[in-house]
Amino acid sequence: MHALVACVLVAAVSCWLSGTALSSLRLLAARTARMPEEAEDSHRSPQGVPYGELSHIVNADGLYLFCRYWEPNTPPKALVFIAHGAGEHCGVYADVAQKLNQHALFVFSHDHVGHGQSEGERMNIKNFQTYIRDVLQHVDLIRGRYPTLPIFILGHSMGGAISILAACERPQDFAGVVLIGPMIQMNPESATPFKVFLAKVLSHMMPSLTLGTIDPKWVSRDPNQVDAYENDELIYHRGMRVSFAMQLMSAATRIGSELPNITWPFYIIHGGDDKLCDIAGSHLMINQAKSTDKKLKVYDGAFHAVHHDLPETAESAIQEVNTWILERLPAPSGP
Repeated sequence: MHALVACVLVAAVSCWLSGTALSSLRLLAARTARMPEEAEDSHRSPQGVPYGELSHIVNADGLYLFCRYWEPNTPPKALVFIAHGAGEHCGVYADVAQKLNQHALFVFSHDHVGHGQSEGERMNIKNFQTYIRDVLQHVDLIRGRYPTLPIFILGHSMGGAISILAACERPQDFAGVVLIGPMIQMNPESATPFKVFLAKVLSHMMPSLTLGTIDPKWVSRDPNQVDAYENDELIYHRGMRVSFAMQLMSAATRIGSELPNITWPFYIIHGGDDKLCDIAGSHLMINQAKSTDKKLKVYDGAFHAVHHDLPETAESAIQEVNTWILERLPAPSGP
């Protein structure tokens, strides 16, 4: 019976996502009150490193979040926050960030609660809003350093859902949103009312029940990227809990209600053969959002992580992101 239930739940959440920083940059002012140095050393990352040796912020729950910052060699023209996907960590976006740096874009990110080098129970969270709240806290911090620069947010997979809801919560904060293979809706063929009901029941009865793991081969068509994903010890490779799956479903429901109210600029890039996040959600967002500045680019044959797909596809996608952001920067002021 348990095997049957697990199979049903796997189907109900079949579109869940897979989801060289400047180490000297320590933005400890992120916390509400500065913590004593001893407290920083008493908190250690899941890998055993004292947070006093790591770039980090402390969120509203007192959890330490590992951060990365990629600064361009010239004065920045804009800020870009990257929201990584479920099970990932921000370090896998170093190549993307460095290419954005080449166009004078300051890139920053953190490992979400329960991910990578941040504190928190692995891939388990009581409220999806925590991810959104933490992103907005980090954005506020960096805005304080660069108050005149426009801010963009780039989200992949679950990070796409986080980005959408963050922009919906504070639309005035963002000059634009870039989404790569975003989680926008659950697969309607899998998430039938009965399966969703069953998932809710199990979430109460057996919240720690784990579902099947993601097949790394669905992430990219590039074998090198698949190997890197499989061998990355900071990526969560175990099964997703039913309680976490319910948080993803809740986020998708909230996004669905927000779509008709969206007016901010956005650009979606999606792989035509993405088996992890339903591309129908991207089409739905394009059709329902009231934004006048919106675009969807589909890479035929590409898998979930378009930015880490075959080299020519990945290069094109990142160049598209660069171009889209640069075209939305304010014109330089006078001489």
